[in-house]
Amino acid sequence: MNETDLAQGMRDERYFADEGLLTAVYLALTLGRPLLLEGEPGVGKTEIASVLASVLGRELVRLQCYEGLDAGQALYEWDYPKQLLHLRAAAERAVGDVYGDDFLLERPLLRSLRCERGAVLLVDEVDRADSEFEAFLLEYLGDFQITIPELGTVRATVTPVVVLTSNRTRELHDALKRRCLYHWIPFPDNERERAIVRAHVPTIEEDAATTLVRAVAGARRLDLLKRPGIAESVEWARGAVALAGTGDPWPVALRRALGLLIKDEEDMALVRRDFEELIG
Repeated sequence: MNETDLAQGMRDERYFADEGLLTAVYLALTLGRPLLLEGEPGVGKTEIASVLASVLGRELVRLQCYEGLDAGQALYEWDYPKQLLHLRAAAERAVGDVYGDDFLLERPLLRSLRCERGAVLLVDEVDRADSEFEAFLLEYLGDFQITIPELGTVRATVTPVVVLTSNRTRELHDALKRRCLYHWIPFPDNERERAIVRAHVPTIEEDAATTLVRAVAGARRLDLLKRPGIAESVEWARGAVALAGTGDPWPVALRRALGLLIKDEEDMALVRRDFEELIG
């Protein structure tokens, strides 16, 4: 797939990547490198994986990271209750080995290797996992294989496309960063965000979308605790369009639907204070 086809495929999935992100995705696919994405919450880091799965015709496999996540929870587990029932049955009749595929519970990393049509593996919020898991993940990304003592080595049927996201709650190890192709996703400019909003809310008028996007950009420049992301912009547009359909003027509809954009009481006070200036 060339870069033009990739860009069109992503647009067809209503994902409007800027040139920098598109280049990073294309190079990651071409060179077979994991793609490490950082950026503000709500800029589309996680969504990229599902978009790529659709564009490439692959299965999306998600590993949600959290503190205390260990290799076993990410790789595979044995179905112990099922094994126990099997062993009890062995007292009455001959039964097979309890360490076979019938008793194996696939977790995300193993699933990404065994998927016949290939997988897009999303390792979401890798910064929330412990540094020990990060070291294990680095090893996994090096050879894309897993050794299960009872079954042997499992190698990738089709090498997975890997997307890692981080919100920078802690600094990632340099070794992991060196293994990946890195890209920081900023908030979109007004033109691109307007295109995103209109793609997801096609009933919104052009002038209304321009006003909304200008207000969102202005809100992000305020001293907010939680700056709104793209998803909040789209939801705000949907809510305001619904209210405008009942007869509210557009500025009134935007103000009434602010709870879809702002998710903190103190932030809401700041936005309401400057609302007239924000909508121009």
